Formats: sequence, structure tokens, C-alpha cells
Amino acid sequence: MTPDPEKILSELICINSVNPPGNETAVARYLQGLFKAAGVEGEIIEPEEGRGTFIARIGSGSKKLLYVSHADVVPAGDDWDFEPFCGDIKDGVIYGRGAIDCKDLLAAQVVAALELISEGVKLNGELIIAAMADEEKGGNLGAGYLVKNCPEKIMADFAINEGADQPIFHAGKMVYFFQVGEKGTSWCKLKARGVAGHGSIPFLADNAIVKLARAVSRLHDYKPEIVLVPEVEKLLAALAAMSENCKDAPSPGNIDLLLGQLGLDRAFTESLRSMTRMTVSPNTIQGGTKTNIVPDYCEAEVDIRILPGQDRAYVENELKPLLGEGVEIEFTEYRPPTFSSSEEPLYKLMEEVTLDLVGSDAICLPSISSGSTDSKYLRGAGIPSYGIGHMDKDFDQSARTTIHGRNERTDVKSVRLKTAFLKELAKRYLA
Repeated sequence: MTPDPEKILSELICINSVNPPGNETAVARYLQGLFKAAGVEGEIIEPEEGRGTFIARIGSGSKKLLYVSHADVVPAGDDWDFEPFCGDIKDGVIYGRGAIDCKDLLAAQVVAALELISEGVKLNGELIIAAMADEEKGGNLGAGYLVKNCPEKIMADFAINEGADQPIFHAGKMVYFFQVGEKGTSWCKLKARGVAGHGSIPFLADNAIVKLARAVSRLHDYKPEIVLVPEVEKLLAALAAMSENCKDAPSPGNIDLLLGQLGLDRAFTESLRSMTRMTVSPNTIQGGTKTNIVPDYCEAEVDIRILPGQDRAYVENELKPLLGEGVEIEFTEYRPPTFSSSEEPLYKLMEEVTLDLVGSDAICLPSISSGSTDSKYLRGAGIPSYGIGHMDKDFDQSARTTIHGRNERTDVKSVRLKTAFLKELAKRYLA
């Protein structure tokens, strides 16, 4: 008999796989045991000791469907109301780090596959389950490693991963999201150079901190260009059509007004806002060596997220006029935006399965993420990838804030909904 997904999730939470250091191989061995008991030999790929990714395959045929999640979690931090790695299940709630990012998805994918095996469902294709290492630190030892060194192990027609916003209740309807893309990163370091001098006579020096502070202030005031990616325009138009307060269709000239009229909670509103523009956030600054020395050097690190059609040259052209004389820009990390089409039949199938499970009065919409998942590697390898965030209609909305935060938790009904979605999707696609 296949274990319930909440039991698997509880046991996964109890395996401490905080990254760093990771310890994902412990998760991989646990999963390997579950599949071996079901008659499937899973594989562990370990580029470094302890940093294992688990892969299992069921069925056979030319069609290939990839279910991706990650085995690592972020550090728990302090001030939790319960032990972060307890995995307790009480009153329909599962508690602990990873409960919603994203060991719940991992548990749902595993149980969906195990149930298909247990029920003897014949698949005319392969279902691939991949529990990646290292996602929380960039994925170089997980999805990045596989794509670079052994892409044949995960190549598929399309993939299901994390990445979508959790559903919202808007204008009397549940709205479910599919993540079809991610913004790119164009992180940079700003370097200001001046002339050192004695702090008691600052007029003889040129203060690099002051110079950089002015540049950072101008970045803070910068108003980026509004860009409506077709999928985001579709998302905003649908939400606006549902709202009594919105009279106009979304356009670059009215987006901020429209977002204020939708009446959504602040966190989701700001997520929508970030989908419509490049964001620039100066997040660290360092300079000076001593109180009585005017600094001749100061640097700041800036987190920049870009939309499709924007690249490093675009960022440089936008930012350079704001920096002023004596401030240089150095790009430290660049990843282009990635996208998968919402017009594909596979996307339509995901919508159909979702509505069959949650009710035809719900709505499914595409979205893009300002953050990053392993889907960037998959799309880069030519695998269309879609993120889900399915939750039960009665899920605790306050659980949203526990992702990467304290008191992380999810509910049993939501984990079971994810499982049912993944199982049914595999049955229909690989029929």
C-alpha cells in the first residue's frame, strides 16, 4: 500500500538538508528505498560527497514527462514556535522547514509515481522523477550539473516544477497560476573611487562613500520602463475583468493605477508589479577603513532582475547615466530570462486537469517569477517547464509568509491536491 503524501512529507522534513551544506544524498537514499520497495531502481548522481540528486523512471515509450523538485532547504533561523525539523502532523497541518518549499511538491511527485506503479497503470511513455540537489544555492550541483554533464537523464517533452504563486481568492473565484517564465538576473557591483584624506580636513579629499551614496539614491528614484509580456498582460487583463473597480484594459500607462484598483493583498500586488518592469535593488554597501580617514573607495552590490527583451547591454545603458562621474559598474552574475509558451497543448492539458480537480468555476492563469528556480536550466536545455503552486481552496493564507521564513507549514489537503494533479496529468499525457 502506497504511503499517504503527508507521511512522506513528514519524513522528508525530518531529514535535515539545509543548504549549505546540503546533505541531499540522505534524501536521495530515502527516496531510493521507497522506489526500490515498489520494484523500481532509482539512481543517485553525486557530483560531490553528500550532494546527491535522485532520479527514478517508470513506464516506457517515446513520450517523456519530467517531474522536478529539490531536496535542499534554506536555513531555519531562530524563534520558531516548534522544532524546525519535527515533521509533526497535527489537525491537518504538516510542520517544518521544507513543508512548502518544496518538499511538499517532492512528496506529491513521489507518491503520484508510486500510486501509478501500485495500481498497475500502463504508461505509454516515461515519467521521470528528479529530486535535485543545490537549488537553494543556485543549482550548480543539481540541475545545472545534470544539464551540463548528463542531460540525457532528464530530457523530456516538458517538465513540472515549483515556481508558481499560490492560488488567490479574487472576486469570488479561486485563481490558480502556472509559472511560464522567470526574470533574468543581471547582478552588478558599483565601484566609487575618490581621494583619501584626513577626516578633520575633508575639503582636501574626495569622499568615495558620498559619491556612491548619491548614485545609490538616484538608483532608488529610478523609474524603469513598463513592459507587458503577453502572458503578464493576459494575467492582468483577466484579474481586471473580474474586478468591479477596474474599467480599463492593462496598458504600460495605467499599470500602477490598475494594481491599486485590484484590491489584492500587498505581497501579491508587488509580485505583479515586479512582472511589469526591470527591478533595481542596491542591497549591500561597503566603504571606509577608519573614522578619521576620508575613504577613497566604496562599493555596492545591486540585485537587478530583467524581463524578456532586456539584457546586460540594456541594463548598462539604463544605469550608467544615473551613476555619475567616478562610479564604475561591474557585472558579477548574468542569467537571461527564460520562458515557455502558454499556447502549447501541454499547457492546456494542465489547465484541464486542474479544473477537473478543483471545479470548473476556478480560473487558471499564466505568470512569471521574479525569483529563480531550476526551470532556468531546463528551459536552457530545451525542456519546456512550468511551475505549479496548487493549494486546497481552504488553505491557510498566512502560510504564504512562512516560505524562507519562520514556522513553515502546509496542509494535508493541499499536498493531496498536488498529488492528485500530478498523478492525473501523468495518466493523461502518457496514456
